[in-house]
Amino acid sequence: MNDILKSHIALFFANLIYALTFTLAKDIMPDTIQPMGLILIRIMGAMLLFHLAHRLWVKETVKRKDYGLLILCGLFGVALNMTFFLKGLNYTTPIHAAVTMTSAPIIIFILAVIFHGEKKSTPRILGVALGAVGAIVLAVYGREFETGIPKLAQGNLYVFINAVSYAIYLTLVKPLMSQYHFLTITKWMFTVAFVVILPFGIDELFLVEWKEISKTIWAEIAFVVVGTSFLAYLCNIYALKRLQASTVGFYIYLQPVLATIIALMLGSDQLDSIKILASFIIFLGVYLVSRKTKAVEP
Repeated sequence: MNDILKSHIALFFANLIYALTFTLAKDIMPDTIQPMGLILIRIMGAMLLFHLAHRLWVKETVKRKDYGLLILCGLFGVALNMTFFLKGLNYTTPIHAAVTMTSAPIIIFILAVIFHGEKKSTPRILGVALGAVGAIVLAVYGREFETGIPKLAQGNLYVFINAVSYAIYLTLVKPLMSQYHFLTITKWMFTVAFVVILPFGIDELFLVEWKEISKTIWAEIAFVVVGTSFLAYLCNIYALKRLQASTVGFYIYLQPVLATIIALMLGSDQLDSIKILASFIIFLGVYLVSRKTKAVEP
């Protein structure tokens, strides 16, 4: 199996984890743990796992000139990204959040063209557009699009800021991928994020009634820490070492597809022609974005 195929498989599993996170994180917040408390748990748990993995498998130090860029990656890729996503999800609904997140691949594509000279070919532009259409259709089709939530607009704005932050992170981290092991990068990113988030999340941790947490919620917290914050980040940054930033970002469009597949497996949804067509449009978009093409002349 070649490295490119491994990278695409890694992205698939990362976005499968993210698709599950929309629902699981919503179960935890705010009744069991407030958003900033959950963010601190996520970052602290993942930071310890990354430090352990780095100590076991990687012997590498960072050059002094690269610490500034690593700090920015930690801010945009972890601290701001997680904060605005979970706080936004706390105010909005999983459907609204999923639709708002479709802006992320478009922002990532634009930034990658501007800062990394990625090809703005017609097939890639068409692929991004098709992915957005398919993802939005899958996210909202046959579901109640709630509007009577007091802080819905604020929540959607936070999720959008999260998308912008993630796009900036993918643009910033790309130059580091050719110099360092992905475990080195993620270790320092989460260390920076932990220092930033600790003052804002520590009070909410003291408010948690730990003895009252059910086994189900504990399992969901473990999934969010180990799955979403550790494994998904590993998969994403592993893929980013070999693929373009816009390709990594485009996989966000697969999240509604994966969420639909999960719902079908659990018997909570039914397959119909609209879902099949929307999924086909998204996979066509993946193909167009991933294939090598000639650039469009400016």
